[in-house]
Amino acid sequence: MLAERIDKKESGAEDAEASCRLLIADDQPHILEALRLLLKPEGYQLEMVRTPALVLDALAHESFDGVLIDLNYTRDTTSGQEGLDLVTRVKEIDAQLPVVVMTAWGNIDLAVEAMRRGAGDFIQKPWENARLLSILRTQMELHRSQKKMRWLEAENRILRAPGAPDFIAAAASMRPVLETMARVGPSDANVLITGEHGTGKEVVAQTLHRLSSRVERTLVAVNTGALPEGTFESELFGHVKGAFTDARTDRIGRFELASGGTLFLDEIANIPVRQQAKLLRVLETGELERVGSSKTQKVDVRMLSATNADLRAECAAGRFREDLLFRLNTVEISLPPLRERREDIPALAGHFMARYAERYRRQIQGLEPTALQMMLQYGWPGNVRELDHTIERAVLMARGTLIEPADLGLNTQQRGSAQSMDDMSLEAVEAILIRKALARAGGNVSHAADALGLSRGALYRRIEKYGL
Repeated sequence: MLAERIDKKESGAEDAEASCRLLIADDQPHILEALRLLLKPEGYQLEMVRTPALVLDALAHESFDGVLIDLNYTRDTTSGQEGLDLVTRVKEIDAQLPVVVMTAWGNIDLAVEAMRRGAGDFIQKPWENARLLSILRTQMELHRSQKKMRWLEAENRILRAPGAPDFIAAAASMRPVLETMARVGPSDANVLITGEHGTGKEVVAQTLHRLSSRVERTLVAVNTGALPEGTFESELFGHVKGAFTDARTDRIGRFELASGGTLFLDEIANIPVRQQAKLLRVLETGELERVGSSKTQKVDVRMLSATNADLRAECAAGRFREDLLFRLNTVEISLPPLRERREDIPALAGHFMARYAERYRRQIQGLEPTALQMMLQYGWPGNVRELDHTIERAVLMARGTLIEPADLGLNTQQRGSAQSMDDMSLEAVEAILIRKALARAGGNVSHAADALGLSRGALYRRIEKYGL
């Protein structure tokens, strides 16, 4: 007897990009088996389920290129109401997903109602193999072309937005990032941007601001990790004259400066727990008081935040408030590290090379093939920021019009652990120690700073200096 889920990830094609993932629902095992025998040789990846509930569960956890569903699931029932309701639910989950329904021979009225609810086409049982294959092929191709069109629209909106920072993202791993940015950019939704150090989180924040209706107002960026705890409230909320010893004049906080615009809080995980409650109150109420004042002020701010830490793990450890996390990540955008988007390295390197050749008035025309190959093979622990600094150095060090492998300085960095410290500069040793401390701390700057005996601000300055 067939289980309720059959052939969960059965693949009929070697190339996952070329094949289509199809979700099939029917309560009759012999129908599912017949469809498997027909469709698997055609290259479809199949997931088969036997109830409407399992269709919805599959759609909640996986992505498909199409759905083929029966309209009746209860024995002796021919009304098709279960299937019609399922079509409605599927289209609510993903309005773009093509749905093909199967119905008994001659029940055209039921098929018409299914199409009114969003089905793309129907097939009558018993079906003709050629017609079923033709319908599925047409629906899958239409879906893929529409998906490609939406991708191009997202790319155009983001990469060519007026005044937007340079945003190079052609790698497949960056597609979800661009699509999410295109969707949420025009809204006022709070966005949490996650990713390793140097992956470009601030560039994403700048682009989201430029895509929003707040583009004419200010984007105020704050590195919260570099703020001493004693001045955190004053920096964010402002203070009045006399609020504390050094408060000689009134000060406008970052929230007030960003009112009507966007506030970007970088390294959000490093905000002390005591200060997190005050930040949460402002996000919940839109109200704040300057330090030393009892006057409540209204602010209208769109919040963008970024971190390289695992905030859910920080919540579990009691170092970050879960209710604050819920407020910050209405939408989360996760940036892949540079090693997972190597296709972008040549374009990024060319962009940085043109920038620094102009800045330093160097006649640099390109990279030696061996230099580019070295860059493609390098691990880039400091991600795009490290690539930026590496190209800047190479432009300065190049003796001719082409950047050579030696100009990059990557050999020294890759030999670091095997190289004798006696032969290394103090800066090189310090960079290695900081990288190791960050790795041991799981990227948490506060913990790494404690281990190194540095303040967070001092460690941040060194991270920027060494492109980590």
